[in-house]
Amino acid sequence: MQLLAFGVNHKTAPVAVREQLIFAPDRLPSALTELVRYDGINEAAILSTCNRTELYCGYTSGKENAAIEWLRQYHHMELQSLKPCLYTHPNKSAVRHLLRVASGLDSMILGEPQILGQIKTAYQHAVEAGTIGRLLSRLFQHTFHVAKQVRTDTAIGASPISVAFSAVSLAKQIFGDLEPKIALLIGAGETIELAARHLFSNHIGQMIIANRSIEKAQQLASQFNGSAISIAQIPEYLPKADIVISSTASQLPILGKGAIERALRIRKHRPIFMVDIAVPRDIEPEVGELQDVYLYNVDDLQEVIQENIQSRQAAAKQAEEIIDVQVENFMEWVHGQNATPIIRAIRKETEQLCREVLEKAQKRIANGQDPSEVLAMLSHNLTNKFLHIPSRQIQILSATGDKSILEAAIKIFDIHQH
Repeated sequence: MQLLAFGVNHKTAPVAVREQLIFAPDRLPSALTELVRYDGINEAAILSTCNRTELYCGYTSGKENAAIEWLRQYHHMELQSLKPCLYTHPNKSAVRHLLRVASGLDSMILGEPQILGQIKTAYQHAVEAGTIGRLLSRLFQHTFHVAKQVRTDTAIGASPISVAFSAVSLAKQIFGDLEPKIALLIGAGETIELAARHLFSNHIGQMIIANRSIEKAQQLASQFNGSAISIAQIPEYLPKADIVISSTASQLPILGKGAIERALRIRKHRPIFMVDIAVPRDIEPEVGELQDVYLYNVDDLQEVIQENIQSRQAAAKQAEEIIDVQVENFMEWVHGQNATPIIRAIRKETEQLCREVLEKAQKRIANGQDPSEVLAMLSHNLTNKFLHIPSRQIQILSATGDKSILEAAIKIFDIHQH
């Protein structure tokens, strides 16, 4: 079986393409099941976040394009639209790619920790769907171990850098003092929680958290002296908001151009700073055309992020060195699996030979023959039977003049020549 990792991310595809390839959590189980039923695909896991959609597959040789074709058909995309944004990593390259992703080396924010949790969730979805086999199971477990080692042995995560941190930093650049400002946060996931934490530490004047589940919004708001509202109440509170940060799993925009225009009129055109971290986007892109609105999406934050990653560059080099070693360790295991059928066959034949010789020895003892003589004969016969075929094959093959046969025999039998 071969290994393939492929997909798109924030480096290769704009948000307009990435949002077409998102797998909603409730659709993942059926998507995974459908994928492994596709011709040549034996194992699969899907990682789908706002910054990347990646598929990890164990496939039968000769079927390397099957999973890519499935992805194209599943999302009803034309190949000419998908292909320029798509990267593929076979076998060893796939291992390196996943280790780098899990360690935060391939993220928009270098070293960000959230991606590891997202990979663990992707793995769990695949386990529950029954699409993880021996190869991917070993790969993901190895990945979790390596990502932990990178976090422990390097300073890759030492600086407080994240999309949420960058969003709040940008708000400070625009408004200066955040104490008199009101922030409306839409969603209640990890990114919004981080944004709330950074806003709170920067003494935001008031924080309002909107979510489909009012209970989740209340739980989060209570940590930061904020208030909670439902998604339906957003139009009522939007005119009060100086800062809007949105990150939900909605498949459709939550805020449209008309709603923002109404809010601006009520605000008498005092500016609103808006950050749309969601993919698919929560805020219609046309909102950015309005005067008095500063709208940023995850791609726009790249410049802010780049200013904050210098402290992680040295740690990233250390992490790459760890990954180099761990890629080789995993590939040694993979190559070892190629020998498993041969080892099984050798053991099966050897056990059969042993049974045959043992049965004859037991009959001789039952017939009254001296056990010592029988044991000596058993030892002699086993030696002859074990070595007969290998000895004959070495002689035949070495007669061709190929010295590598003899060198291989010396290694296999661990012969110490004097």
